[in-house]
Amino acid sequence: MVDQDIGSILAASFMAMSLWEITAVILALAYLLLAMREKISCWYAAFASTAIYTFLFWDVSLLMESALQIFYLIMAVYGWWQWRHHRDKRRDLHIHCWPLRTHLVVISVVAALTLLFGYVLETSTSAALPYLDSFTTWGAVITTFMVTRKVLENWIYWFVIDGVSIYLYMDRGLYLTALLFLAYVVLVVIGFFQWLAIYQREQQNPSKQAATA
Repeated sequence: MVDQDIGSILAASFMAMSLWEITAVILALAYLLLAMREKISCWYAAFASTAIYTFLFWDVSLLMESALQIFYLIMAVYGWWQWRHHRDKRRDLHIHCWPLRTHLVVISVVAALTLLFGYVLETSTSAALPYLDSFTTWGAVITTFMVTRKVLENWIYWFVIDGVSIYLYMDRGLYLTALLFLAYVVLVVIGFFQWLAIYQREQQNPSKQAATA
């Protein structure tokens, strides 16, 4: 009986999904697959998907996630410019690593912002899951910047953020988006090893430029 009820709820939720969410999921998946291959066209898919999610997240009271999409829009343009600008230069934008000290600073800042904005949202707004909402938002802010600069460890950050996001979106009834992020968890692992292979190859052949077209 319980299994039937759960099945009915899930079926009804999937039926209620809008065409906009389906479109946003497809574009978001296209972004990740293209980014894994260092294709500059990934930023076009990112921009379109983000524009749709701005309204979808606002509609389900994920206020920080909705605000995050505005940042994503800006970063999609910035990422496109960075990858394109460096493509024709003598020194290409290569995959590289951040030192441990930088990561420790970043993690501390994200933790502090999560607590601060989570508290503000909890006490001043009707935002759902304010602390998780804040964590995924601020974590995504720095990780998106890492992608634009081709920092290898961005995939590790995304693994954590996407894992938390699955629960966040399921709680808000965005089941298709939650499924997308489940796929992301798998794809970011693949993406990490793909970029790692490129990074190691470039370290062995520093004069060889990586393709960013």
